[in-house]
Amino acid sequence: MNIINVYALISVFVVSLISIIGVFALSLNQKILNKSIFLLVSLAVGALFGDAIIHLIPEAFESVENPARVSLFIIIGIVSFFVLEKFLRWRHSHGYDSVIVECDPKKPGAVKPIGSLIIASDSIHNLIDGMIIGVSYLISIEIGIVTTVAIILHEIPQEISDFALLIYAGYSKTKALLLNFISSLFAVVGTIIVYVFGSSVESFVPLMIAFGAGGFLYIAGSDLVPEIHKTSDIRKSLQQFIAIIIGIGIMFILLVFEI
Repeated sequence: MNIINVYALISVFVVSLISIIGVFALSLNQKILNKSIFLLVSLAVGALFGDAIIHLIPEAFESVENPARVSLFIIIGIVSFFVLEKFLRWRHSHGYDSVIVECDPKKPGAVKPIGSLIIASDSIHNLIDGMIIGVSYLISIEIGIVTTVAIILHEIPQEISDFALLIYAGYSKTKALLLNFISSLFAVVGTIIVYVFGSSVESFVPLMIAFGAGGFLYIAGSDLVPEIHKTSDIRKSLQQFIAIIIGIGIMFILLVFEI
C-alpha cells in the first residue's frame, strides 16, 4: 500500500468519525433534544434540499457531457426511494392495502419507514464522498487533503440532521448514533473501491451523485415537508421556516469550501 492510499484511508476514517463527534453534544441531553427535534427536522429539510440543488446536482451536470444522463439518474433516484418506501410501508402493514399502520415512535421498537430511507440515502451519500476522496488523492495529496476538509465541513451539519431524523423516526439515541456511524463507514467502502479499480470509477461518480440527489429530494419533499406541515401553530411554523432557511443558508456558505 503506497503513501497516497494511506492518506486516503486516514482521511476517510476521519470523515466517518464526524458521524459521532458531530452529534455527541445532542446525545447528552434528551430533554433538550425532545424540545428541539421539530426544529432539527426543519433544518434537515433545508439541508437536504440545499445539498441536492446547490451542491450535488450542479456538480453532476458539470462532470457529465450528456445532461440527459444526469437528469435520468436524478429521476431514477427519486423513483427508487419511492419504491423502497412503498416496500417498507407494505412490510409494516403486512401487505394489506386497506390497513395503514403508522409507527408510533413513543412505543418501544416502533420505527417510522423514514428511518430506513435516511440510513439508505446517507449510506449512498457517504459512499460517494469516499469515492470522491479516493479520486482526489489520485490527482495529488494536496487536492485530497483540501477535498477531505471540504467534505468534513459539509458533513457536520449533514450528520447532525441525519441523527435528528433517526431520533424522530423512533430510534433510541444509542441506536441512532450506531446506525449513523455504520452508514458513515460506507465512505471507507467508497475509497476502497477507488483503491481497487483506480481512476476507471471516476466516470461513474457523477451519476451516483445524481442518484443520491434524487434520494435527498424525495425524502425532503415526500416525507419531511408533510411532517412539518402537521404543526399549525404560527409561532412554531415561523421557527420551522427560519430553520429551513438556515439549512439552505449553510449549504450556500459551504460553496466557499468547494474546489
